[in-house]
Amino acid sequence: MAPRVGIAGYGLAGRYFHAPLLKGADFEIAGVLTTNTERKLAVISDFPNAQVVASIDELLKLNLDLLVVATINSSHAQLAIAGLRAGVPVVVDKPMGRTLKETQEIIEVSKQTKVAVTTYFNRKWDSDALTIKKVIKEGKLGKVFRLDSRFERFRPDLTPDSWRENSTAQEGGGNLLDLQPHLISTALDWFGPAKLVAASVRSIRGGSDDDITLVLKHESGVDSYLSASAINGAPGPRIRITGDAGSLIINDLDPQEDLLRSGQYPKGGAWGQSTKSLTYLQYGDEKIEYPGVDGNYAQFYLQVRQALSGGIWPVTTEEIISVATIIDQAREISFR
Repeated sequence: MAPRVGIAGYGLAGRYFHAPLLKGADFEIAGVLTTNTERKLAVISDFPNAQVVASIDELLKLNLDLLVVATINSSHAQLAIAGLRAGVPVVVDKPMGRTLKETQEIIEVSKQTKVAVTTYFNRKWDSDALTIKKVIKEGKLGKVFRLDSRFERFRPDLTPDSWRENSTAQEGGGNLLDLQPHLISTALDWFGPAKLVAASVRSIRGGSDDDITLVLKHESGVDSYLSASAINGAPGPRIRITGDAGSLIINDLDPQEDLLRSGQYPKGGAWGQSTKSLTYLQYGDEKIEYPGVDGNYAQFYLQVRQALSGGIWPVTTEEIISVATIIDQAREISFR
């Protein structure tokens, strides 16, 4: 029998990043919490058998096996804690909490209730993330000492109705909370524990923080330079990893996000088409195309299904706390 899931929120994250992957991993969408008229109609169109409800209490009465929190960041803690206290395991879209303190509060309730909670670091299943692990294992770069990882865009004007671009950090807005969790979580996944040694968190357009650079020093000897910017007219390569024998270059994201936004989903937990990032190994003037690994975000929810039956959750509490700690420290360092 398919596990029953309730989704809180049906905007970009709920409709395009969670619902289709849950469907692909064979979850039953039992209910969706939204009070937005347009989004209610979207739920009815996408999942005619799902109940559309107006409160978390109504959602939690639907005999759920899993709650997915995909609302604005300011309501993550309230909804996640409600699910945990109701005995329902919870997946929270990143970031789990707006601060380390809020993140720890959610995790503490999870420990008290003995009900699992995790967060959605889906970029660990990008093609680039999986390809990088393969390249490092094969030793093709020699001893790796530097990572440059970026989400850089050129959007010189604020989007008036975007809460992410116009809310304060206290309200949960900004790229430090929106994009850096992806960059930090993957850097830690590839190169292990790290300390934040430098940070610049600022707003160029006058709204939420939109230009952030972090520098991490990993215990493994790698330095990570992580850039999340909405106002860069010449975005750099998505990823460059450098070792003493050569470098790896990936310029763009794999196609999964575009596929999800177009209404497609990984049927049976697999895409059934190429989802590779174009990857190159570069040794000075010599540039060689490298066969990448297909990305698959459905792996996150396939692992969640296994975890509901006693398996290991796809993102650990330690990972969640490490990312939240670095985000808090970034604000402290930048605004000293």
